[in-house]
Amino acid sequence: MAQRKSKAFKFAAAGGVIVLALAYLGWTGYSESKSYYVTIPELQKMGDAAYTRHLRVGGTVEPGTIRQVGTNAEFVLVEVDPKTSERAELRISYKGIEPPPDTFKDNSQALAIGEFGHDGVFHARELQAKCASKYAPQQGAAAPPQSKGY
Repeated sequence: MAQRKSKAFKFAAAGGVIVLALAYLGWTGYSESKSYYVTIPELQKMGDAAYTRHLRVGGTVEPGTIRQVGTNAEFVLVEVDPKTSERAELRISYKGIEPPPDTFKDNSQALAIGEFGHDGVFHARELQAKCASKYAPQQGAAAPPQSKGY
């Protein structure tokens, strides 16, 4: 009888170790994959916490700052506070496996995903860009003709 209890205890202990290991791997995977969205002014006010987190930061690409070589790009993101008109800038260094998207141009909205370095540069591994003006109707353009649905 004692031998049965010993085997059951060993089996339960091994199962507990496996469950704890899986829980630990799940938690670390979750922690590694989450990223915080911050504005440029928030990033600049974060202090040392900015260096330890996986971040997303967005803004407008400053015209004339894009320097692209192959799949890598360096540029400046700008964010202007609509209430105070204060301007915040952030240098971005993108080193990805894919080139920046086609919509990545001067004055486009961009989202950089990566880490903030002690050198004051945001080191991005992913880059997303959109150009809302490309898809919006031009100012003063006539409305397209309506179809009658026949």
